[in-house]
Amino acid sequence: MKGYKMANIKFFSGKTTPIEMHRVRIIQKLNLLPIDERLEAVKQAGNNTFLLKNADVFLDMLTDSGVNAMSNDQQAAMMQADDSYAGSATFYRLEKALQYVFGTEYFLPAHQGRACEHVLGKTFIKKGQIVPMNYHFTTAKAHITELGGKILEIPVKDAYDMTSTCPFKGNLDIDALKNAIAEYGKEGIAFVRMEAGTNLIGGQPYSLQNLLEVSKLCRANDIPLVQDISLLSDNLYFIKQREAACKDMSIHEIAKAMADASDILYFSGRKLGFARGGGICTSNRQHYLDIRGFIPLYEGFLTYGGMSVREMEALAVGLYETLDEDVISQGPQFIEFMTNELFKLQVPVVTPPGGLGCHINARDFLSHVPQTQYTAGALASALYIISGVRGMERGTMSEQRNEDGTEPLAHMELVRLALPRRVFTMSQIVYTVDRLNWLYQNRNLVGGLKWLDEPKILRFFYGTLEPTDNWQQKLVAKFKADFGDSL
Repeated sequence: MKGYKMANIKFFSGKTTPIEMHRVRIIQKLNLLPIDERLEAVKQAGNNTFLLKNADVFLDMLTDSGVNAMSNDQQAAMMQADDSYAGSATFYRLEKALQYVFGTEYFLPAHQGRACEHVLGKTFIKKGQIVPMNYHFTTAKAHITELGGKILEIPVKDAYDMTSTCPFKGNLDIDALKNAIAEYGKEGIAFVRMEAGTNLIGGQPYSLQNLLEVSKLCRANDIPLVQDISLLSDNLYFIKQREAACKDMSIHEIAKAMADASDILYFSGRKLGFARGGGICTSNRQHYLDIRGFIPLYEGFLTYGGMSVREMEALAVGLYETLDEDVISQGPQFIEFMTNELFKLQVPVVTPPGGLGCHINARDFLSHVPQTQYTAGALASALYIISGVRGMERGTMSEQRNEDGTEPLAHMELVRLALPRRVFTMSQIVYTVDRLNWLYQNRNLVGGLKWLDEPKILRFFYGTLEPTDNWQQKLVAKFKADFGDSL
């Protein structure tokens, strides 16, 4: 437990505050625009934080995807990259790292996680089949439905409870899976998908015990179990911290146990490994052969798969770093601090604190704004205006319309404030907490949004919206009255 104790130091004052277990050696200058310019920037972006220019953003908490800070060892490794089209030594170093970390035999590279989802979908999904899962991810759902499949979300009931004390809200409901197998049979199920650190319900983990129970059911019925391990590092931390049976296991032992329970692992290197790229791992030769042909067709040759070799070198080192307890404890501990500080101020947040970022409960924050006016999207827009902090909407905007054009309302309306690893300082987190506190005290000024341009697929990425009335101007006026010339 050495790593966790060192990184969460108790001060003489009695406070317990996370301490960065790294030195900052390379910096990027930040820019905080005046509030009038922030208002204009968000208008130009169609109130979609994805469309904001990074130059207009002060603290970028949109995502942890591809924006984690690399270590000095990762930077150094990039200099030895082998640019060969086929048979690159870089590929074999990455393959060796994956074999060591997970114990899997085969590795198929892809340019990122959604590319893996595409290839796996093409391999396994037949029209009309279902994919049971603990919870969906936006791109995973889009690939499955585009191929004629359907998702079946069967998380435990605590998953939808914003303030539950359940330590593993990402668990899959075993009884519901049994019922699905009985109803659809082996032929009706393409595979079962488990997502580590379930993104859309607040970065909540699943337990190793739950994964083993799912695995046992899948293997008894000859149904492939596929794990999305993009957020594995957080899930590893929470298993070590919260699951009594695993407290004496090393991080590496937990990682290998999770891999052994699955038929296929896939990941985005933009999250796992603090680099870029992605890939699919398996020890099942038939699965490997079935998937293999799609890699050169859609991604690139089998020894680069659309990835930059420099990123592959960095990813190999990042995978080894994922087994370091000091490294993987940092994100969850900073997220816990931020969540707890907001909770003390009565700002609605998802508890227990999960991985990836701090998640604001927009439905309770803006209880007067209906989901049909994109509550979480409105809150994300308002937060940027008053702080320059860019968060991400994870609610109804992130859903897709039903085939008949009706609007499905999300189970949760969240604004995710991602904390990329080794990027933000404590003062920046404290600033964000302060601005959220002010916004919550003035929440009655925030209104809803409506579509200007609504794309059919993955609309949250590039659709544009406008306010339902002039609430943004009122918000700016109140901010100026309270803060004067302060940014």
